Amino acid sequence: MLKHRISPQNKNVTLVFCRKTYLSQTIKPAMKRRSFVKSTLLTGVTATVLPTMSKATETSPKAAEYYELRVYNLKNPEQQKLVEDFLKDTAIPAFNRLGVKHVGVFTEMKPEGQTRLFVLVQFNSLAHFATVTDSFAGDAELQVKGAAYLNAPAAAPAYERIESSLLKAFVHMPHLEAPENKTRIFELRQYQSATEAAGKKKIEMFNDEGEIDVFKRLGFKPVFWGETVIGSQRPNLTYMITFDDLDAKNAHWKAFGSDPQWKKISAMPEYADALLVSKITSTMLMPTTYSQI
Repeated sequence: MLKHRISPQNKNVTLVFCRKTYLSQTIKPAMKRRSFVKSTLLTGVTATVLPTMSKATETSPKAAEYYELRVYNLKNPEQQKLVEDFLKDTAIPAFNRLGVKHVGVFTEMKPEGQTRLFVLVQFNSLAHFATVTDSFAGDAELQVKGAAYLNAPAAAPAYERIESSLLKAFVHMPHLEAPENKTRIFELRQYQSATEAAGKKKIEMFNDEGEIDVFKRLGFKPVFWGETVIGSQRPNLTYMITFDDLDAKNAHWKAFGSDPQWKKISAMPEYADALLVSKITSTMLMPTTYSQI
């Protein structure tokens, strides 16, 4: 049996296996998060301990959320109306009943042809994601109210395709932060990396070196940061920031580029974009009237 022994005097964490010391790791207050994570991964403790965590630990305030990011590809206004009616009148109320606090729905600011619909759904945990998914399939009310969308004929489908990704929130911003409900625009950015190692290093830059803090200090109003664990174009990380308007967007990015802390971080050789980022995409979005983000 694997047990934890935590000494309040020296903050040592000792794992005991069959009454023998299996691992002893001293955690110092000043230790960077990545140092502890790396040592944990190397010893395989994550794979051993996490399945035995209590429900209370799983749902603690520090637990990272998961997000589903859907992109509906549409060919005409009729499809857009069908999808939006389903989201507004049926899906979002059902999500909220099942404990999903925020569902964001966005259209493109400058679409090429028919706009795509971007839907961001917040989940408290992977278990919450599974519960909600299972509940949707058995929700009789949802099936009836959403019949036009759910049972659209092949000759007149509700959409062309759905691209869907599952993202895990960053350690340094484990919870989605919905901005003030007022007129604003959003920027959805994705950083693709050539390798998994490069992708992890870029995430480290945001978490451990303070890049997220620069965004917050400069007033970017970040909504979320997430690593794509399932989806296309992996490895990548995706995040969303928001502005009052395009002028504010330009001003914020200008301030970011000249920020001393950002210059210090970006000057570190191990964090050079040429090593960590192979492609950046940016999509400007506008929230629908019923969006909860």
